[in-house]
Amino acid sequence: MVRMIAQPDAQPTGLRARNQLQRRARIVKAAAALASRGGIEAMQMRTVAERAGVALGTLYRYFPSKMDLVVAVISEELDLLQESIARRPLSGSSPAERAVEVLMRATRGLMREPELADALVRSMLLTSEKIDVDFGDRVDRLLIHAALGQDPSVEPDPEKLELAYLLQSVWVFELLQLLKGKHTLSQTQRHLELAADRLLNDL
Repeated sequence: MVRMIAQPDAQPTGLRARNQLQRRARIVKAAAALASRGGIEAMQMRTVAERAGVALGTLYRYFPSKMDLVVAVISEELDLLQESIARRPLSGSSPAERAVEVLMRATRGLMREPELADALVRSMLLTSEKIDVDFGDRVDRLLIHAALGQDPSVEPDPEKLELAYLLQSVWVFELLQLLKGKHTLSQTQRHLELAADRLLNDL
């Protein structure tokens, strides 16, 4: 009779998956911390691996390129924004007011780490279509769901997504002006209110 002997390094699927998620979270956290201090240039793959306590090969297994890592950091920021909305529901009385509230929460969160904000905005605008699509698509949907008070699982109307895209474009420009010191937060909010009132008034 052949006895089946379990391999000593075998792990239950659930535990292995949990370890992988924790390792991935450590990597993203390390990358965000580096970007918050030195911008995207500080997010060198070897440096991220060392800070996260993983081998360089392990890092590349999770994130094949630096741009994949930037996408993950951006997604993490959006996850934090959605958690904030879940904890503190929006108080605006109209779609435009709720959309502006979302964008101003995102703005304040990003501007607490200006180097990270600069890295994310520049990456989205200049370096990778993948970043632009991932970030833009999620922001558009978040804006429409928040403005209309919809369940996030509901697929928004394409025309409404286009309106959200236009508002998002204004927001990205305002972020750039903030980072350059040309606008204040109050000016940014005012400009977003004007744009949202025109774009989302009939939702």
